[in-house]
Amino acid sequence: MPPLVDVTRDVVPELAELEFDDPVACIYNPLDYAWDLHRQWLERYGRGPKRYLLVGMNPGPFGMVQTGVPFGEVEAVRSWLGLRGEVRQPRRTHEKRPVEGLACRRSEVSGKRLWGWAAARFVTPNRFFRHFFVHNYCPLAFVGASGANLTPDKLPKARTAPLFALCDRLLRRVVAELRPQLVIGVGAFAEERARKVLVQEAAGGLGFGRIPHPSPASPAANRGWESLMDQALQELGVAV
Repeated sequence: MPPLVDVTRDVVPELAELEFDDPVACIYNPLDYAWDLHRQWLERYGRGPKRYLLVGMNPGPFGMVQTGVPFGEVEAVRSWLGLRGEVRQPRRTHEKRPVEGLACRRSEVSGKRLWGWAAARFVTPNRFFRHFFVHNYCPLAFVGASGANLTPDKLPKARTAPLFALCDRLLRRVVAELRPQLVIGVGAFAEERARKVLVQEAAGGLGFGRIPHPSPASPAANRGWESLMDQALQELGVAV
């Protein structure tokens, strides 16, 4: 069993103790209710060391919220990553954001783009994960009263301080286990958090970078994210 399984499992009870009020109506913790799939993800693909660590922000409602896998677009998880497993129900769900697991018919655009790019460039998961791993800085997803997805960077700082403390510790432990040469933020928030958290590791030679976020909210990503990804990695000196 890779050390990342124990590293991740350790933080689950502490995440469950966190409390949030308005504007958060529901909290989804896929490390808990989708642990079966997340454990398989870590066991199969999280064995280090890795050369590059891609860091996302937090679970998307039709990605990791459904599958327990970062950027976990359902079809990619089933067909390309080859994962199967049980997804239980969270303690509380919003009626507009049900958890259907691998039976979910909605597709997360960000995950479809990321894993589609990986499949096109590396063909097999083993070739991609030989040097790469993907980790979400924050394991929790937040839903507002209207059913809107709330990203952690938009929540009140008084509430995110204890959350970020746990996320910081988890990121440090993931980096310690995988020993990457380069931590690459998927978008600005993830890069900024990584640079802030991993100061000691940076002094030891760890590098940082950023790739464009594949979200459909980004006009640039909608004009051809795959080419933007290739260009960003090339500028970072990452060969694919």
